[in-house]
Order: sequence, then C-alpha cells, then structure tokens
Amino acid sequence: LQVPCAQSQPTASSESRRFTNKHSKKALKASLTLGILLGMFFVAWLPFFVTNVTQAVCSCVPAGFFDVLTWLGYCNSTMNPIIYPLFMRDFKRAMGKYLPCCRRSAEPRPSAISLSIRNSNSGPRAATSLKNVL
Repeated sequence: LQVPCAQSQPTASSESRRFTNKHSKKALKASLTLGILLGMFFVAWLPFFVTNVTQAVCSCVPAGFFDVLTWLGYCNSTMNPIIYPLFMRDFKRAMGKYLPCCRRSAEPRPSAISLSIRNSNSGPRAATSLKNVL
C-alpha cells in the first residue's frame, strides 16, 4: 500500500536539507581551517624535531642549521593570527570589535566628544568602591 504524502512533509524535508547543508558547510570550513593550521604546524615544527633527534644520535647537525629550524618553528606562531582571520568570519568580527584598526566603516565608531565625556571626571558617577568593581 502507498500512503499519500501530506503537504507539510516536503516543506519539512527541504528545511531539514537546508539546515543540514548549512551545518555541513560550516563543518567543512572548520575542517579546512583546522587542516591548514595543523599542516602549517607540522611544516614548521617537524624539521626541528627530526633534526633534534638526529642531533642527539649523531651530533652531526650544524648549530646554524639548528637555529634556522628553531626560528622556522617560531614563525608558526606568527602564522596563526594570519590564518585565523582569513578563514574564520567570527574571528574577524571579534577582532574588528576590539581593535580599532580592524573596524569596518559600517560599524559605528564612538565620537571624540563621547569618548572625552566618558573619560573625563565630569558628570554624575556612582560611588566607586571595591565592592562595586567586583
């Protein structure tokens, strides 16, 4: 026996498909970002660790080469703040919110007058005590 489909079922299934597609795109993007971060980590630090083990076994690695590989690993730390904003929209928004140099022109900026009034000692203020601060 075949049961006729109700009218609400196609809408529900298309909505669930849309929901699934949206989340699968987010998961794919998160996986891509994580893959790039881990890939950069391995590219930067793996030569250092292999050379470190080699140095312990045979003492045949020149000091200058070891220093270059160490700094390559340190450069990984400078790559992360570049990679995150490139691939993560939420990270960009958070940075734009807290860093004035990264704000978009569409976001409202506090005027100089409001900043000076807020930072001045004029105007009514609640009594400040350690209890109010905590």
